[in-house]
Amino acid sequence: MDKVTPINEEYIYEGKVIISQTDLNGVIIFANRKFCEVSGYKAEELVGSAHNIIRHPDMPKAAFTRMWDTIKSGQAWNGLVKNLRKDGLYYWVDSEILPIRDNQEKIIGYIAARKPASRKDIQENIELYNKMLEAEV
Repeated sequence: MDKVTPINEEYIYEGKVIISQTDLNGVIIFANRKFCEVSGYKAEELVGSAHNIIRHPDMPKAAFTRMWDTIKSGQAWNGLVKNLRKDGLYYWVDSEILPIRDNQEKIIGYIAARKPASRKDIQENIELYNKMLEAEV
């Protein structure tokens, strides 16, 4: 398994927040304009697709296991994620995912807001993710 690569072939974005909403299975039901712009996908390509359409192969499976365990338990999750654009470039985001609840407090989906990750946070997470990837082998 390849290690998380240092910053190269990176798509850097600034400004507005990326927003997406998924159903309970992680299928995208809403993607804002900034998500489309940054990911390189059209809205109609994202909506109806599993959110892992943008999963970068450098991301350790354990990171997503923790994320799913957290949000399925009804808690908010925050972390850095390396995502893969449609054109093969990648981008790092500082992501927060929250469960969406109905009137009876049952979780009915998830909403995520993402902003550009800081260089310092990226470097720290590259080291952490490399250790996690080594443990997966």
